[in-house]
Amino acid sequence: MLDHVITGATVVDGTGAPGFTADVGIKDGRIAVVGTVTEEARSAEDAHGLVLTPGFVDPHTHYDAQLFWDPYATPSLNHGVTTVAGGNCGFTLAPLHPDRPGDADYTRRMMSRVEGMALVALEEGAPWSWHSFGEYLDALEGRIAVNAGFMVGHCALRRYVMGPDAVGGQPSQEQLAAMVRLLRESMDAGAWGLSTTQSTSHSDGDGQPVASRHAQPAELLALSRAVGECEGTQIEAIVAGCLDQFSDAEIDLFVEMSAVAGRPLNWNVLTIDAAVPERVPRQLLASEQARKAGGRVVALTMPILTPMNMSLGTFCALNLIPGWGPVLALPVPERIEKLRDADVRAELLRRARSREAGVFRRLASFGRYVIGDTYSEANAGLTGRVVKDIAEERGQEPFACLVEICASDGLRTVLWPMPPDNDPASWALRAQTWQHEDVLLGGSDAGAHLDRMCGAPYTTRFLGDCLRGRKLLGLEQAVRMLTDDPARLFGLRERGRIQEGWHADLVLLDPERIDAGPATLVHDLPGDSPRLDSRALGVRAVWVNGVEAIRDDVVTGAVPGRVLRSGRDTETVSTR
Repeated sequence: MLDHVITGATVVDGTGAPGFTADVGIKDGRIAVVGTVTEEARSAEDAHGLVLTPGFVDPHTHYDAQLFWDPYATPSLNHGVTTVAGGNCGFTLAPLHPDRPGDADYTRRMMSRVEGMALVALEEGAPWSWHSFGEYLDALEGRIAVNAGFMVGHCALRRYVMGPDAVGGQPSQEQLAAMVRLLRESMDAGAWGLSTTQSTSHSDGDGQPVASRHAQPAELLALSRAVGECEGTQIEAIVAGCLDQFSDAEIDLFVEMSAVAGRPLNWNVLTIDAAVPERVPRQLLASEQARKAGGRVVALTMPILTPMNMSLGTFCALNLIPGWGPVLALPVPERIEKLRDADVRAELLRRARSREAGVFRRLASFGRYVIGDTYSEANAGLTGRVVKDIAEERGQEPFACLVEICASDGLRTVLWPMPPDNDPASWALRAQTWQHEDVLLGGSDAGAHLDRMCGAPYTTRFLGDCLRGRKLLGLEQAVRMLTDDPARLFGLRERGRIQEGWHADLVLLDPERIDAGPATLVHDLPGDSPRLDSRALGVRAVWVNGVEAIRDDVVTGAVPGRVLRSGRDTETVSTR
């Protein structure tokens, strides 16, 4: 007897093949039948007029902590994501040295600063009961509703072996050997591979460059070789050029890391903008060179423009513009005084519009910002209005106008930048770039920057756009890009397709309604901390390993997800 049957759905199986009408039967967590079901089932539902797809795979998340207080990985699961890849950008919660309990506090403060996770949520929401990476995975086993796999972070490896010297120091030969051993032990326990960062935007809770930023190429290559010695592993890496354009040295580093490992290396995130036509060819040069050298470098890119809010009062992307950090780090009264200084504003604008600002130049059009929540009588009625219009009414330059609005709120004003690359030429360039063999859709950062951005709903918003919006891709191709493509990159065993015998990770959706609601601020984290959330529209149900986990955008309470471990749940994707 089958556990459940979905009858009459339009099956889009993840391979890119044309959709077809079929029944799909589920038994013991697997897809038992695709076709006509004659066997009895414990339950069934009529899915005529609906589309059944494989569960979506998000290749870049930071759910490492959130899964402890939110086993449903919301809102990703609501939007059809059944498998998440965590432990990215060099940051993980394990391993932690058993003789240095203070390392956990350092890690929490680092994660709060670099990934925008509320410190109180990190302190109260996770048990911090582990030391080894395997113990961390064990702590999640059996209590999550999504499938989750994790890279091991270079910063944690360095901190474990080198202690406080991880920031600023270089490892001895003995310490490097110990780091390699620890990486191997973590992969033997199930880590998917190594993640690392050299990005200038990544600083720890003390404001210092995070540990992995101090690593020299020899250290990175030694760790990459170790990745290639374990089954079902990968590399994920970030460098400063990921935000704009790679240097020659960064391309060489990515190529060497992937080639010596014989494993794919993915990086986040490829920003596509027709106003900067040279960026895509430059970034994909790393992929071209890697294939010649026996490696593979894969660029992640988002198929939507992610809603993002900002504030002059809290750490956000504006802090990362060269020259802005010191001003925005001042106490609020001094910060307001500086921002009201015309000479200071002029210098900030100059830096924001300079070449050194890279991709952050897109934030410098302050007239295009929309005012979000306000907190003073002086700003009554401004919510939802564009700064350019307000500035014209007041006879002010847009940035000066924005500063005065924020100053009236004690810098608590919520700001929504309108993306400058929401134009037909940029969307045409995106559609073209998505076809590249080394470009993968994803990069949501779900689980991070919780009160500033909401990338998790990219799956449903993208499908809605393909079906009823710009229609840049057909449904079958779009589904493949969200399911089988990332599953094959990570070597996920028997996931990513609707195929008999494969795991029953499934999404049932209404093609007339599939979409994502607007991002709204909610206070549902430990300590009443805020985050942005977005409702899923048109998702009828989501199954994880054959168990219904979502029904009409509501979690069922079941926790059928699995911790996916390298080797057991992933197979080697070799580049050689």
